[in-house]
Amino acid sequence: MKILDRYIFGQFAKAFLFSSLVFVCLFILITVVERLDAIMENHLTVQQVARFFLLTVPSTILITSPISTLLASILVSGKLSTSSELPAMRSAGINMRQLLYPFLLGGVLILGMNLLTAWWIAPATFSETHQFDQRYFIKANAPAKENQNLHLREPDNRIVSIGSVASNYEHLNDVAIETFSGAHLTSRSDSKSMRYNATTHEWIMEKVATRVFDGESETFLVEPSKAVRLTLSPATLQELNLQPDEMNILRHYRYLSEKQSAGFSALEPSMVSFHNKTAMPFASLIILLIGVPLSAKKKRGGLASEITIALFAGFLYLGLQKTVTMAGNQGAINPMLAAWLPNLLFLAVGYLIYKTALD
Repeated sequence: MKILDRYIFGQFAKAFLFSSLVFVCLFILITVVERLDAIMENHLTVQQVARFFLLTVPSTILITSPISTLLASILVSGKLSTSSELPAMRSAGINMRQLLYPFLLGGVLILGMNLLTAWWIAPATFSETHQFDQRYFIKANAPAKENQNLHLREPDNRIVSIGSVASNYEHLNDVAIETFSGAHLTSRSDSKSMRYNATTHEWIMEKVATRVFDGESETFLVEPSKAVRLTLSPATLQELNLQPDEMNILRHYRYLSEKQSAGFSALEPSMVSFHNKTAMPFASLIILLIGVPLSAKKKRGGLASEITIALFAGFLYLGLQKTVTMAGNQGAINPMLAAWLPNLLFLAVGYLIYKTALD
């Protein structure tokens, strides 16, 4: 790396870290003010509160990193421009492409950090912060309800209906398994209870009443027990109450695959969240194409106008991302498109600004 690149990279890294620290402190201050009554009412210790906010730092940095990146790039490139360092660089033959190199290097490092956070660190901390939030701040600490009235699709044209699921997820009540041939029902097995055999990986239906339909005839059979092999497992049922934010990327992918194969519907919010875990980290890299060329030229407003532009563009991105995510959650647009659309729009805008800066 050249001396000039190291200088710009160092300035950018310092500005990014400072901006991230400011946003984290601002988030903590606002949250403390909002929840001061709950903190006092529950007699929370300094250690408990500090641990809670420490665990929220990775998610906060992930969400605010596009704004921090944009703000850092504008501050550094704007400073180079106003201090006449940038004109000196251009007179030495350094073009916009070369100027972008140390910024993009920093953006790639931020991208790697954010991917690690979105895929692994944030999900690992979410469960504990969510439980703490529910227990002390939201007061939503009511006991969890059993899953009820589930209808799951299995291979071989089978549909499993479950009245309720026990707390250990290995005992099911009011179970019906229907088998179809095309649109015609060929058999149905009903049982008041069904338990999981971890040794054979089979479900055991107790006191089973089976009806077999063959044309216009019907055969009725009662059995004390019946072993059934399903793709459904206690682990699959346990993940019904998991929130997408507490699953790492591999577990999230497996969760969606199992739910889709089991015939679950209304998976759009989880699918959008899955794609967002990759799309969100890329925003910090893409947004550099806007920040650096935009502030490479002197402006009348100086530093104040550049900071205003950075904050406006950053919060515009977050607002757009929130709006498109809601549309994806409701199934209005494709979940993958909902996650990546803000990035694609900002990439197009950044490319236009970059091409203009080259002229």
